[in-house]
Amino acid sequence: MGSPLPVPTTPAGRTGLEAFLAAPEQSVVALDFDGTLAPIVADPAQARPHPGVVPALSRLAPRLRAVVVITGRPAQLAVRYGGFAGAPGLERMTVLGAYGAERWDAATGEIQQPPPDPGVAAVRAGLPGLLERLAVPDGTSVEDKGHAIAVHTRQAPDPAGTFELLQEPLRELAGRHGLRLEPGRFVLELRPPGMDKGLALLDFLRETDAGPVLYAGDDLGDLAAFAAIEKRRAEGTPGVLVCSGSTEVTELAARADLVVDGPAGVAALLASL
Repeated sequence: MGSPLPVPTTPAGRTGLEAFLAAPEQSVVALDFDGTLAPIVADPAQARPHPGVVPALSRLAPRLRAVVVITGRPAQLAVRYGGFAGAPGLERMTVLGAYGAERWDAATGEIQQPPPDPGVAAVRAGLPGLLERLAVPDGTSVEDKGHAIAVHTRQAPDPAGTFELLQEPLRELAGRHGLRLEPGRFVLELRPPGMDKGLALLDFLRETDAGPVLYAGDDLGDLAAFAAIEKRRAEGTPGVLVCSGSTEVTELAARADLVVDGPAGVAALLASL
């Protein structure tokens, strides 16, 4: 037996959940990865889903129109870290990596990806010199995502102070090479414009001719997906906004219909569905 199904705190959320439960074969579950399915960890390469996530998705996915994970990570890494390939019940799962620029479909096992943006290559080359000039403290790390570059401050002696130190210089560097800066939970990501979870989600929902959708996320990058669901709701298609709660980001919780206790809460929600 799963845990009791939590009740959204907003009328729109309750309507969305009722529609989702009434027509699961038309409904989609869309999920962020880091901070939503997987706990935030000091080393991004060590991120793995909460133990309850994949079993719950394996039971839930066959009942739905689709399950999609939308992440800033490369699709290949999200699939590998998530343990999604070959998981029973996830034969129709999709992973949209690099904010939708990359795509993995469980049905084929293939990854589709565009050529890298030249601005990312320029940032990759110029970033080490910038960090050296700024004398960033030990513990600041750079993650090369292929289609984006992320600078993490979580392991610095003063994570928040280092984050603030880097924001404007990195914004200037991104702008100089035609990229945008996306702040997150002690991470600053430089990536091409036109890549966001809202656009990726809307494209996927149109492709699958989806009805109600439940989206769960935890960070500022998920606000675009929230906005996409709100747009669909205004047009008459119900949806549910779920925040994987933390003390680091409050903006998402303020917009959500339902706040759960981090990845453990997301796993419990999936199990209860």
